[in-house]
Amino acid sequence: MSTEVYLVRHGETMFNQLNKVQGWCDSPLTVKGIDDLKRTANALAQVHFDNMYSSDLKRAIDTVHLMKNANLVSKIGKIKKLPEFREVFFGSFEGDDINETWDQVAVAAGIGHEDDVRNIINTVGIYNFREATKKADPRHLAENKEELDDRMIRAIEVLHELTKEEKRVLVVSHGDFIKTLSIKYWNKSDGLHDIPFPDNGSVTRGLLHNDGKFEIIDYNMKAENL
Repeated sequence: MSTEVYLVRHGETMFNQLNKVQGWCDSPLTVKGIDDLKRTANALAQVHFDNMYSSDLKRAIDTVHLMKNANLVSKIGKIKKLPEFREVFFGSFEGDDINETWDQVAVAAGIGHEDDVRNIINTVGIYNFREATKKADPRHLAENKEELDDRMIRAIEVLHELTKEEKRVLVVSHGDFIKTLSIKYWNKSDGLHDIPFPDNGSVTRGLLHNDGKFEIIDYNMKAENL
């Protein structure tokens, strides 16, 4: 039996609004973020889920409870938190200005000054971008390609173990994590170049097969398209 997985990106946060790097650090949902999530939650209110899961970061936990409370056809118990679905970790750059951070990463990647992350990734590739982020980080704590890839594989393995008897589940995660997961598991991606960043409150749908293989089916669906 395959399990249908609805990956929901959390709502807009204060750091999103302020254009700050937000990985493992946290900030509260904004009013706009909550309003956007309500539209997604209402669009999914009649979709039956066998279970709901969440990253262990507060912005994701707050999001999954909005999804749970709005759903009219599912009986969801206590939400299990999965640290494997956390956002990408940006080390010393956590909380810094996003454009300034990407400029430093671009220099570390050897392409000069560039504050547009898509241009950087499409120039050097997603894996070299991760290596450059770790290199640019003064403490070299940011997740590189190998560390993030291992965590994504572990996330799918953990989810597979949890959902063997579940036909459809909802998992709240984060923008860069969902995007990188989709680059890896979506047949519309070449596995190297960037794809659009998923919107806050968007849904990315995947299939987790009974042999543990995972594939992305739909990416970055907005509430009105659900």
